[in-house]
Amino acid sequence: MVYLSRIYTKTGDKGETGLGDGTRVPKDHPRVAAYGEVDELNAVFGLLHTYCPDLPEKAILRTIQNDLFDLGADLCVPSGGGLRMVATQYERLENEIDRLNERLDPLRSFILPGGTPAAAWLHLARTVCRRAERAIVTLMAVEPVNEHAMIYLNRLSDFLFVIGRIENNNGKDDVLWIPGQSRG
Repeated sequence: MVYLSRIYTKTGDKGETGLGDGTRVPKDHPRVAAYGEVDELNAVFGLLHTYCPDLPEKAILRTIQNDLFDLGADLCVPSGGGLRMVATQYERLENEIDRLNERLDPLRSFILPGGTPAAAWLHLARTVCRRAERAIVTLMAVEPVNEHAMIYLNRLSDFLFVIGRIENNNGKDDVLWIPGQSRG
């Protein structure tokens, strides 16, 4: 478990930080960037909970926040020990996607982010999730990464898309893209 008796350590004052295994790296290292993006995604979930308190899928969203901390813990420790993402975490998302998607009509257009406030926050979370995915791909080009970490984020962005549609009256109030609409 985590025990913090002091919040500032001054060990990062020169642009380095410590990974979970004690290794010191620059704060712009791809591994730090990847778990930083995951941290930002988790913060968007916090805003979603704060500004949309009546979300019907609140329990799964809170579980995802815990998963995102697991993911950050996985990413902050290079190969070897530590907490690692596992298949059951993204399989749970797959089951949720299948369950929720049953309510939705098939898409006939791309969707513009928006609709209800909750749907807009969920689309923001989806785009931050995609950025975190790209950061992990960058990290994977230079160091090994637990494959379950990447799969989890990929499923999570799909989940966020589907639940965003659910929040838009089961897709009935989705804001549809009209190609070339403003071309005149």
